[in-house]
Amino acid sequence: MTTQAAWASLCDAFLIEARWFASGELPTAQEYMTNGKVSTGVHVVLVHLFFLLGLGGLNDEINLDHTSKLTSSIAAILRLWDDLGSSKDEHQDGQDGSYITCYMKDEPNVSAKQARQHVVDMILNEWRNLNQECCRLNHFSAACFKRYSLNLARMVPLMYAYDENQRLPLLEEYMRRALFD
Repeated sequence: MTTQAAWASLCDAFLIEARWFASGELPTAQEYMTNGKVSTGVHVVLVHLFFLLGLGGLNDEINLDHTSKLTSSIAAILRLWDDLGSSKDEHQDGQDGSYITCYMKDEPNVSAKQARQHVVDMILNEWRNLNQECCRLNHFSAACFKRYSLNLARMVPLMYAYDENQRLPLLEEYMRRALFD
């Protein structure tokens, strides 16, 4: 995948979401997740990271598309945390869609609480997949790439740990400790 291809797939994912929004169509949970992993932009970040770390030349194409297990798990973690956060955010009007909404449409007998628990379970499963993939990638020559990829996934819960004032107290505490302790 080139940086150009990564950006093109991200734009395509945004267009799919725009079509869903404009038509009022609610996709299946599976369709939502498949597109949602791409629309997180994780694959774009990782492709750029690969080149910024000097692991590829300017015109190289890397074998890191959004279907790889590493990228897919990180993207799923980001998408699901985002949907958990927006489902609890009172400022959301529910029109931007979420996995929870799509899952509840697919499973009409599931309550919102059960759907949220299902999402938490999915996040835990994606962490298991991510850890297995990182153990499997021991042959990968760029250990720093794997470490930075894991750090991207570790950052996700911090980004969605905002309080009622839309602040990130946990992230603020980590920053304070890093800078002043």
